[in-house]
Amino acid sequence: MIAIIGGGKMGEALLAGLLGTGYEPNQVLVTEPSPERAEELQTRYGVSAVPLAESARRAATVVLAVKPQDMVDLLDRIDGDLGSDTLVISIAAGITTSLLEKHLSGEAAVVRAMPNTPALVGRGMTAVAGGAHTADGQLDHAESLLRSVGVVVRVPERHMDTVTAISGSGPAYFYFIAETMIEAGVAMGMTRAAAKKLVTQTVGGAAAMLDDPGAHPVVLREAVTSPGGTTAAAVRELERHG
Repeated sequence: MIAIIGGGKMGEALLAGLLGTGYEPNQVLVTEPSPERAEELQTRYGVSAVPLAESARRAATVVLAVKPQDMVDLLDRIDGDLGSDTLVISIAAGITTSLLEKHLSGEAAVVRAMPNTPALVGRGMTAVAGGAHTADGQLDHAESLLRSVGVVVRVPERHMDTVTAISGSGPAYFYFIAETMIEAGVAMGMTRAAAKKLVTQTVGGAAAMLDDPGAHPVVLREAVTSPGGTTAAAVRELERHG
């Protein structure tokens, strides 16, 4: 049994991903403090929405999908209800495995995971790191669950904050670039719909080319940048403005 504690966007994304990759509704529990939201998830996905203590007691794997500032209180509340071999996976930014272990009894098996928002459309990038008492098989299981919403990579704990900066926050950087490109198109007389279409397809196509194992961003950029051409002039402007 898998329990997802926290029914926000990321919690729902994981729930939908699990059900879309072979898990049955009776294999997943959801705990959500808002009765209206709990009812919504229960109706939409056919899963059982249960109290916090019940989730902790019944599940072999517990996913903590709450805000970082709520994590310590949550850990203290569920500690007494978790089984000795329960796997605890946190997807809260900045919450270390050592903090998770500090607030859980015994040699708790914990996994720190950092997904990003494209998980909402099944295109997420998630990095995972295991705690001091987490076996390789448990980390494999965590990776398997998180692959339901995208790609997963295993990294040492010391790199997790870097992961947060690169892929956790990364979508916002690309949205910012896309926003400015769309606004530039509109400023030059295009309709917003046309400008958005141009930018969206360009971003998606560029990402697809970059996904080639043999691709390098410098080589791809140089292939577009003809000497003395318009792209070269634009790149010089970007560099000039820092």
